[in-house]
Amino acid sequence: MNTPAPTPSRTVAFLGLGVMGHPMAGHLAKAGHRVTVYNRTAAKAAAWAAEHGGAHAATPREAAAGADVVCACVGNDDDLRSVTLGADGAFAGMKPGAVFVDHTTASAEVARELHAAARERGLHFIDAPVSGGQAGAVNGVLTVMCGGDDEPFAAAQPVVMAYARACTLLGASGSGQLAKMVNQVCIAGLVQGLAEALAFGQRAGLDMPKVLDVIGKGAAQSWQMDNRGKTMLERKFDFGFAVDWMRKDLGLVLEEARRNGAQLPVTALVDQFYAELQAQGGRRWDTSSLIARL
Repeated sequence: MNTPAPTPSRTVAFLGLGVMGHPMAGHLAKAGHRVTVYNRTAAKAAAWAAEHGGAHAATPREAAAGADVVCACVGNDDDLRSVTLGADGAFAGMKPGAVFVDHTTASAEVARELHAAARERGLHFIDAPVSGGQAGAVNGVLTVMCGGDDEPFAAAQPVVMAYARACTLLGASGSGQLAKMVNQVCIAGLVQGLAEALAFGQRAGLDMPKVLDVIGKGAAQSWQMDNRGKTMLERKFDFGFAVDWMRKDLGLVLEEARRNGAQLPVTALVDQFYAELQAQGGRRWDTSSLIARL
């Protein structure tokens, strides 16, 4: 469990209480911040407030009113626009100088769009997608990749560290989202390689748990091998980061690659493998389910 360094209590709003947002907001409350939450399904917000002792609001605007930092973790670009823009959006309720920290995995394009929109209103916007999955959110050990301006990042970082083990500014607006795309490209290739290796070893008649123990001490070691290798052998996929979510993320990656000219042949192929798993009914299986194709 992450124990954040003591920081001054801040007034914080959190928008989006899914499998990631619910525990992230909980860590903010445990760290002593004054937290108001918003969720599209109001009952979830009320349940969170009852559990953690914070407040809940009917709209993003109401949740953001008076907050020093407003955090969000929603589904996609359109969801993000819906909680930031418009009469009921957070930007309409935020006080001048407040910082919006977006943990959604979204496009770099929408990050730049909302950074500009916030600036016009005297606000700040940081794109801050996370890595570490649901377990990282629950345990407060997420890795946060940020894009934006120096001063608002410095103001928001101590708050974000309530649920992170690392929170790093990587460049201008959009840089956090681009870094998350790099992260997902790495994961896609690693999981496919691990799936092929495990399937190969099983066909060869090897004692694969023992093989994993041996090669996990050498150059083949990875987080995926340590945390997913044995469950892949056991064909257990009812946990973790869902195939649907990975396809959404890889769609963002491939769209950005078309824009910047990057060549991603392995990523494009693995994306199609995940499409096959979706067709097989594996939309909510963990991404390690790539081995099920083999």
